[in-house]
Amino acid sequence: MSEKILGYDVDNQSVDVCVENIFKELKEKNRKRWLACLNPHSYVVALRDEHFFRSLKLADYLIADGIGIVYASRILGGNIKQRVTGFDIFRGLNNRMNEECGMSVFFLGSTEENLGIIRQNMARDYPNIKIVGVYSPPFSDVYSTEDLARIEGYINSVKPDVLWVGMTAPKQEKWIMSNISRLDVHFVGAIGAVFDFYTGKVKRTSPLIQRMGLEWLPRLIRQPKRLWKRMFISAPIFVWNVFIEYIHMVR
Repeated sequence: MSEKILGYDVDNQSVDVCVENIFKELKEKNRKRWLACLNPHSYVVALRDEHFFRSLKLADYLIADGIGIVYASRILGGNIKQRVTGFDIFRGLNNRMNEECGMSVFFLGSTEENLGIIRQNMARDYPNIKIVGVYSPPFSDVYSTEDLARIEGYINSVKPDVLWVGMTAPKQEKWIMSNISRLDVHFVGAIGAVFDFYTGKVKRTSPLIQRMGLEWLPRLIRQPKRLWKRMFISAPIFVWNVFIEYIHMVR
């Protein structure tokens, strides 16, 4: 189930229900599905990036990854009770696949060093999942035809059940939307920073801080140059647009 928030159909189910739905469709293998995360910053970036906007609109699962989306849902009379982060989906779906045994994953993105750590951690945490491939693509804004063919070839040669993509937004979402029809996979998750979280390169805050919706604060303190635009430019624009939407709704 989903609800409209500022023009997007955002999944409003709990983490467990969302994971179970994804796993059920993954097992049925009827068609490809893919997941993207929506937060105030990605919403604002999509206002001026038509390709990114269409990618978010066309995602099969669009989850409320930012606390701002949860608050917007409450203000606009929706039913989203809590954040559902990319890390929640990553952990939950891996747990279900580990229980099933025999399922496979491919990791696309990040650095060779990070991918090596991910391999080690996956073998420790999810020993029943087969890692059939990892690939660190070139760090460029636009991939060449040769780059795209190479990525597609690596993935399709091993036919993973799940493809985890950590290229960061909006690059990862645009790449998935443009290429998923040619990929021999059943589910693709655009999970960005989860690669860094899972390797420990970036530390997540305590569960209490996460429940309070303040996970952004320690990250802003640690990485001010990277995140200040999100908090001091994107956040106010998002809040203003929610306010305008609320006024229209009341009228």
